[in-house]
Amino acid sequence: MIMTIGDKAPEILGKDEQGRDIRLSDYKGRKLVLYFYPKDNTSGCTAEACSLRDHYSELQGRGYEVVGVSKDSAASHVKFKEKFQLPFPLIADINHELLEAMGAWGEKNMYGKKTMGTIRTTFIINEEGIIEKIFAGKQVKTKEHAEQILDNHETVL
Repeated sequence: MIMTIGDKAPEILGKDEQGRDIRLSDYKGRKLVLYFYPKDNTSGCTAEACSLRDHYSELQGRGYEVVGVSKDSAASHVKFKEKFQLPFPLIADINHELLEAMGAWGEKNMYGKKTMGTIRTTFIINEEGIIEKIFAGKQVKTKEHAEQILDNHETVL
């Protein structure tokens, strides 16, 4: 199953790095940036997280909340959040249930080798839980990802 624009996002998103349940309804009335990334502490994933961190107050000012998702463990997420002072929750989707449900898990080709893994994907979910924009794969500019979302905000209004 692959989520597309106009689909309702799943209610149960997963557990964050503290073991708290994260649900779509927790963000009712706010837009949600639900971003999927391959691995904590890698260059692209760190750049993406730091872009979102550096523009977090501006994103919140425009009605957005941010939640990151990877297949890393909660312990890995705790270290990643502390190291880079990330102000938003990170879901530990170790069984890649949400990744698969959202269509952010699939075949990747790395240096000629095919593997299954996380496809870098960001879903912009509106106040009613409906997906209104998707950035996938090479569309995600990790170092300027927050700007991509904020620029998108102007066109969605």
